[in-house]
Amino acid sequence: MKKEFTDEVIIQSEMRHKNIVRLLGCCLELDVPMLVYEFVEKGSLYDVLFKSKDSIPVNKRLAIAIGSAEGLTYMHSAGERTIRHGDVKSANILLDEHFTPKVSDFGTSKLLAKGKDEETDRVIGDMSYIDPIYMEKGIVTQKSDVYSFGIVLIELITRRPATYDVKRSYVANFVQSCAEKGARNFIDNDVTSEDDINMLEMVSGVAVDCLKSNPEERQDMKQVEHRLLEIVDNLSIMVRRETPSEIFVLNG
Repeated sequence: MKKEFTDEVIIQSEMRHKNIVRLLGCCLELDVPMLVYEFVEKGSLYDVLFKSKDSIPVNKRLAIAIGSAEGLTYMHSAGERTIRHGDVKSANILLDEHFTPKVSDFGTSKLLAKGKDEETDRVIGDMSYIDPIYMEKGIVTQKSDVYSFGIVLIELITRRPATYDVKRSYVANFVQSCAEKGARNFIDNDVTSEDDINMLEMVSGVAVDCLKSNPEERQDMKQVEHRLLEIVDNLSIMVRRETPSEIFVLNG
């Protein structure tokens, strides 16, 4: 326990990014040491998606996806030793008052030498988001975070919480539907604009690629981030063509 706490402090102390929750300090004068983080007003993405009935505009969902991807990209690529999060899920993505996402909860994170994977027989992460290759071979990589992020994308698209069963039906049904050009059947019913539906269909394609069973076939987080940004760029071009006097604002 002490080593895990120390590891988390080390990892958090190295993180300086707008999309990663900031560590303010720690308290060692208690029976169980505590970390003190910045206050993030909106709570978790999980709460916003599944415990609130408020509408969430599609451009805001995309902004959350991009910001979360940027935070994970930073974790994966910053410094001599990179980091894999190990427990990427909507409950570990916090949202501030402007809905800016901040990746949090580094209790299962691991510092890795560049290009190295980790073998472990200890169950880490949430079963609803966990990489199948970990379950099969006990290997945890940064591509495991990519897989988990793909499930977060499904949640943003469908507004249906991830669930786990032995057949991995939550993922399998979504991937099959996308393969059959039926992604819109899974899109949140509150989304009715054809432009918004088309945008989420493009995000669905990114999610499917994150969820490939072979980690070598998955893109890394930087590539995932770029693909999401390209969706915004394409939308911006379309908006400018239709309403040249207006400016598209992602966080609007």
